[in-house]
Amino acid sequence: MSEQPFPPADPAAFLALCDGQWMSLRSCFELSMEGDDEWHSSERGELTVRCESTPASGLGQLVVQAPSGVSSTLLFSEDGGLSRNGEPAGTWRFWPDGSMELNLPSPDGVVVQERIWFTRANLRLRSTTAVNGEGVPLQGSFCTDIRRVSKPAA
Repeated sequence: MSEQPFPPADPAAFLALCDGQWMSLRSCFELSMEGDDEWHSSERGELTVRCESTPASGLGQLVVQAPSGVSSTLLFSEDGGLSRNGEPAGTWRFWPDGSMELNLPSPDGVVVQERIWFTRANLRLRSTTAVNGEGVPLQGSFCTDIRRVSKPAA
């Protein structure tokens, strides 16, 4: 890992801090109007994130790849726009506490809001909520990502 500032002081430093191999522990749940919220799933995964520079119009991009080889590219524009795999996807905002918020609307009116922050340079937390057009939460997840300093055993 390079000598990256911590906590990240600006969006470019935040994106650079995302670079690396991560073990991810994610818990997802569905929300119910009847009050019987149930855990939907809990899973462990591996992710590789590459931070890459972009043309003058962009702040940077993250290429996220699963062990299966499936990848997704998130392009962060300097104006707060966010594109996924070359298509407009939503907006991003860097907060004074060093966290980043992503807002990804869908055509059916559901908005996925994700907040990402680091508690240490090798520990990243992500909280995601899907809300409907009236702002009512529908689904949520919480993820702890731990940066790998060595390759996982086969």
